[in-house]
Amino acid sequence: MENFWDYNIWGFINVMAVLLLSLLVANILRKSIKWLRESLVPVSVIGGAILVLVAGVYKGITGDVMFDTDFFAGKGTNYLELVTYHCLALGFIASSLKTTGGTMTKKRATEVFNTGVTTVATYLLQAVVGFGITIVAALVIPGFFKAAGVLLPFGYGQGTGQAMNYGNIYELDFGFVGGKSFGLTIAALGFISAAVGGVFHLALLKRRGKVKLNRVGDEKITAEDVQGKNEIPMQESVDKLTIQMALIAVSYMVAFLMMFGLGLLLPGMKSVIYGFNFLLGVIAATLVKNAFNLLRKCRVIKQEYANNFLLTRTSNFFFDLMVVAGIAAIRFGDIDKYWGIILILGVVGLLITYFYNHFIAKTLFPEYVEEQFLMMYGMLTGTASTGTILLREIDGDFKTPAADNMVYQNFPAIVFGFPLMLLATLAPQKPYLTFGILVAFFVVMNIILFRSKIFKKKK
Repeated sequence: MENFWDYNIWGFINVMAVLLLSLLVANILRKSIKWLRESLVPVSVIGGAILVLVAGVYKGITGDVMFDTDFFAGKGTNYLELVTYHCLALGFIASSLKTTGGTMTKKRATEVFNTGVTTVATYLLQAVVGFGITIVAALVIPGFFKAAGVLLPFGYGQGTGQAMNYGNIYELDFGFVGGKSFGLTIAALGFISAAVGGVFHLALLKRRGKVKLNRVGDEKITAEDVQGKNEIPMQESVDKLTIQMALIAVSYMVAFLMMFGLGLLLPGMKSVIYGFNFLLGVIAATLVKNAFNLLRKCRVIKQEYANNFLLTRTSNFFFDLMVVAGIAAIRFGDIDKYWGIILILGVVGLLITYFYNHFIAKTLFPEYVEEQFLMMYGMLTGTASTGTILLREIDGDFKTPAADNMVYQNFPAIVFGFPLMLLATLAPQKPYLTFGILVAFFVVMNIILFRSKIFKKKK
């Protein structure tokens, strides 16, 4: 029987309170300090950096790990990893439950498809270059983990949650000491790269007089944005937010049942299967959404239960928590031998993502080059939220299709990106074979991406 005054009861609550407190402090600092506000670094990244700094000072004074003290039930680090892991899937589920409406023209469908292919092609470019760097590093540094560079697309392209997932797989299954912290550090550098590259490009556009910059955060929300047509009321006997949380929880439970079943069928791949929690979460959310659509068609329910406004807010909440917890979970002592390689990966990741995506935007999205580029660059170095922050600086009202491209590209990106996730687990076992497959995969994706240009010349 648990005592309510026991730290085991309060440990997780205290971790959550500290994470949210760091976000509050970070937001106040960002609003108050001009250079920090103009840096475009997300509040969640600043919050994570604050916790890393505080934890570092605490360890310097006491010699103990702050998050592993009694105040956090001695399990604070584990709690941080759990928050990062689960919030990744919960954020994707909330996004996937949102309703979509309207028809899509052939041109718009092509642009959405090309955006999804761009996402995967950038993942592959990051994987090829990152993997190449660490293969060379392994020849110079005896015993270095050759496949470490494969974490670059997971840290930059997919964010904190996946970087930790695959770092954990590499650490537990393949003996990469400090794999989790390596992946989380790469993800943190990704956010810095988003800010550095984004601010540089915005300053370039401003100097050339190409665009007029907006003030992010001044957007207006209308009643139609909050309450869609034929939706359940905002407040009845149950609050509308409660319904959204129920939909998310049910979807995640379905995802767990999928992972549990696959784990029984493929016991040797359990760590990989549970690392795909976000992907199975998207599938489960789609099933739940379709089930509710079917109930509406059959007139079992007469109103729409999902609310895009609340689901967006919930998704952003989970992603903010994921980022701040992921950065706070970094253990720099685990990666003190790898700083040179990590910094090389970070700088190279910034450059290749910047130039490759700008070339694609100029070639395939000529009507809104800069909007498409900033959205993609921000997303492929940070998260979708980072891409939105950069996009709002020049397209605050989302007049261009760039924001919609980011939302709808998820399906083609998941379809084409799934093999990369499988190859990531092959990389430690057969590094050179995997590297060759990644290069070939990258070439194929570019043929698909630039098909209109390649086959136009032949014609």
